[in-house]
Amino acid sequence: MRICFVSRRFFPAISGMSIYAINLLRQLVAAGHDVTMVSQYYGDPAKRRVYGGGPPPAVDGVRVIGLEALGEQAGGDFEADVGAMIATIAAEHAARPFDVLHAQYGYPTGWAALIAARRLGVPCVVSIQGGDGHWVGSCCETHRIAMMRVLDGADALLIGGRSFAEEVRDRLGTPLDRFTIVPGAVDTERFTPGPKAETWRGQGDPVRLFYHGRVDRRKGVLDMLAALPAVSGNWRCTISGIGPDVVPAQALAAELGLGDRVTFTGYADYDAVPALYRDHDVFVSPTYAEGFSNTILEAMASGQAVLSCRSVGVVDCLRDDDNGLMTEPGDVPALTAALARLVNDAPLRERLAATALAECRRGYSWHAVGAQIMGVYEAVRAMPPGAAVDEAIPIAPCRFRNEPHLL
Repeated sequence: MRICFVSRRFFPAISGMSIYAINLLRQLVAAGHDVTMVSQYYGDPAKRRVYGGGPPPAVDGVRVIGLEALGEQAGGDFEADVGAMIATIAAEHAARPFDVLHAQYGYPTGWAALIAARRLGVPCVVSIQGGDGHWVGSCCETHRIAMMRVLDGADALLIGGRSFAEEVRDRLGTPLDRFTIVPGAVDTERFTPGPKAETWRGQGDPVRLFYHGRVDRRKGVLDMLAALPAVSGNWRCTISGIGPDVVPAQALAAELGLGDRVTFTGYADYDAVPALYRDHDVFVSPTYAEGFSNTILEAMASGQAVLSCRSVGVVDCLRDDDNGLMTEPGDVPALTAALARLVNDAPLRERLAATALAECRRGYSWHAVGAQIMGVYEAVRAMPPGAAVDEAIPIAPCRFRNEPHLL
């Protein structure tokens, strides 16, 4: 099968979706498929420091095409970039026809893939990711119409979990039976536990808390910092990543007098990330919403105890006091109490970590998830051609045109 995978935001973005894309491509190639990836990226160095990424990396066996998001960088002209993606897909198809288009994110990549698919007469699969379901479509009429047309028109919609599908249904009206639930996945050969803390650290050494990902208040990083001053016990915390709230987070840490108990390490190359997980004891992700959290899966596979929130996209993989601890999003006192429990109760950390590790290895392997996605490709290939899509959308003011990296 010849597959075109359409994505965005590559390295050095701190984006689980970049990792997801590469792992899926490797699965497709291993299964014998002919794969092309068309991916957006930021070229502007200043914008890349916030949340962008450079040209997509080479992936063995995959034809990789990078498209700099010139319109997005120049003031949120997503529509110009949609046109560039469509033209690129069409040119590749003319040279060697595709059997399936698969877009990661409903907008702008899913909208571009849907238009291209209908023009070319091939099926279109769209993965609905975090921001797609949480806020894209609530921001302006332009993006609401585009998202609705993708949700109504794609031949298959993939989504990480039921809670996320329910949010999209409640917000945009998409019936639950339109979605195929495909959970996140993790490379359990790359992400593995390190030696137990007791065997390689002294008893007096601190418990190491770890936040890794986009440094963004929507991920709860400011809540975590606000919770730390009242956490009893011996602990240190590492915040790994880049994002729109690095400077506010650093300012808050200074204001709270956290000093050298909190370290900001900036961008971490993907090859270095497994060792970072292994060097810590507790993964903290007090996020307000996810599509499906790949960083939580990485932490589970690395043998860490996980603390997160009862939020969309998290409740599908974590259960409180079973394979992790959970608080309500934004509840700083509860976050303080949960952190204190984890810092001061080694048997609790070990129990949560062991349960999570076993579950991760059993249910979130890339082999199983890749096979499920390939099954979707086979199903849509057998369908009759999809109906034409109305490509005309009025352009309305949108808050994301001022900060397009947040879309």
